[in-house]
Amino acid sequence: MPVKSNHLLFFLLFLCIGCTKKREDENTFVLYKINPQKQNLQFYWKNSKNEMLKSIDHLKNEVESRNDKLVFATNGGMFEPDNSPKGLYIENFKLLKPLDTLQGSGNFYLPPNGIFYITQNNEPGIVETKKYRQNSGIKYATQSGPMLLMNGKINPIFQKNSNNLNIRNGVGILENGEIIFAMSKKEINFYRLAELFKEMGCKNALYLDGYVSRTYLPEKNWIQQDGNFGVIIGVTE
Repeated sequence: MPVKSNHLLFFLLFLCIGCTKKREDENTFVLYKINPQKQNLQFYWKNSKNEMLKSIDHLKNEVESRNDKLVFATNGGMFEPDNSPKGLYIENFKLLKPLDTLQGSGNFYLPPNGIFYITQNNEPGIVETKKYRQNSGIKYATQSGPMLLMNGKINPIFQKNSNNLNIRNGVGILENGEIIFAMSKKEINFYRLAELFKEMGCKNALYLDGYVSRTYLPEKNWIQQDGNFGVIIGVTE
């Protein structure tokens, strides 16, 4: 009997720790998990009039004009001063901006840079830019940096106690092919964001952007419809 009691106690303690961690994550991050095989995930830059969307509010108006409902949206990567995507951008199989393999300053060029993409079969991928190979089966792609996770390991350039704090958002992929989007509700460092994706079971994750980040997720009462950015990633129904 004492052995069984100890097992039960350990199990209850494990559940308690898990619940506490989940609450902590939900207090720190806006989290959204999707199945790209079952949900309509798209990348957006311009509207039907070829005007740059720039904000989630403009995207919401655009999809509603098609009688669709926007259920989730977030900024999908860094951008140039004219709001054009920074680096590679593919939308509906069309290459709209080429791959950026240059060296430079800023988060985009922190090593390694990476690509988040969706194939014609709605299979997601995150890969280091140097390993990316363009092909006709890529339906959507956005380039950003730095990579947060690579094969389950946190980017070694990150420091756990770094005081480089900011609002940050990123994307990760679970082993079952589901996608996790996360945006911090408060200022955090790169390591904490990478750690989140690792704890959730992602093998690869990519940083999307910082203080400009916005997320629209009405099902969790998180509604940010402003913004002034380039690529927007949205889910409609």
